[in-house]
Amino acid sequence: MSDVTLAQFGWRAFFSKQVSAEEKICCRPVRVMSVHRGRVTVAGEGFEDSIVSTLPGAEGGEDRPTVGDWLLIDHDNHGLKRILDRASLFKRPAPGDDRRVQLIAANIDTLFVVTSCNRDFNVARLERYLVLAREVGVRPVVVLTKADQTPVPGRFADAARALQSDLRVESVNARDPTSAALMARYCAAGQTVALVGSSGVGKSTLINTLTGSADIATQAVREDDGKGRHTTTVREMHRLSRGGWLIDTPGIRELQMSAVTSGVAEVFDDVTDVALECQFTNCGHGEEPGCAIVAAVALGSLDPARIDRWRKLAEEDAQNSGAVETRPRSRSRRTGNRKSRLPDQ
Repeated sequence: MSDVTLAQFGWRAFFSKQVSAEEKICCRPVRVMSVHRGRVTVAGEGFEDSIVSTLPGAEGGEDRPTVGDWLLIDHDNHGLKRILDRASLFKRPAPGDDRRVQLIAANIDTLFVVTSCNRDFNVARLERYLVLAREVGVRPVVVLTKADQTPVPGRFADAARALQSDLRVESVNARDPTSAALMARYCAAGQTVALVGSSGVGKSTLINTLTGSADIATQAVREDDGKGRHTTTVREMHRLSRGGWLIDTPGIRELQMSAVTSGVAEVFDDVTDVALECQFTNCGHGEEPGCAIVAAVALGSLDPARIDRWRKLAEEDAQNSGAVETRPRSRSRRTGNRKSRLPDQ
């Protein structure tokens, strides 16, 4: 990558403003290309190396590098000096240990939420990814793979679009370069796209097609339950011909929510707008008098299944983040009835 400039790596004013005059003399800015146990592969203008990822004095948590991060390293010994403030950070509670945080990727411009037009398609899981994206201010795009393997791809697309009025949904055949090329417009020079989704939905196949290589291993989906095996084990950045970057992430089967109150309110803005009209500010949306949510469900303007998913995410967010208030604090800009369900297959 000796010919790649900092701007092509994604460097912009947000990051350069964080570097002092002294640091510009003694340090080099590099971006994390991949994460391994105890080390990270980094690259910068005319530079590439593998360095120790431990930050002096770090106490864990978010104070460690993840793929997509920008770092300052010592010019001479390449030691890690500090992690620059992130424009965005995707994270989740570590599975099986709610005291730890698992970092997924940093400094993302667009999130490809990848699912397939088969039994993997799951509205509740899509909403969780959308909540993550909205919480950190990253544009989400739902990518429906294996659209060529179903006679009704439009039903899957309609169900996804019903989740939010402004949601971008793309249906692709991940093995077809012409079809996959539709996604390239989100990956302009210096832009970074991350892919998330369950194992077996075709993330690795899509990356291979977009990069024009076969470097990423792929595996078939099990026929008995339609589930895939974990193919990707390392979070890694891949450069595209247009100069953009793709970050592949291991398949996530357990996606818990934490500190995503704003994201929940935005993804479920149709629900939170109605909730603001409840008679009591502490309404539990059950049997309380004057509950606008209950009234809307009775009138058919809100889907009870969507209400259940909203309630579950809000409660999970409160439990995992230690919040004591889950009620939306401000009115969303958009209203509307967005019923969604799994298409008939």
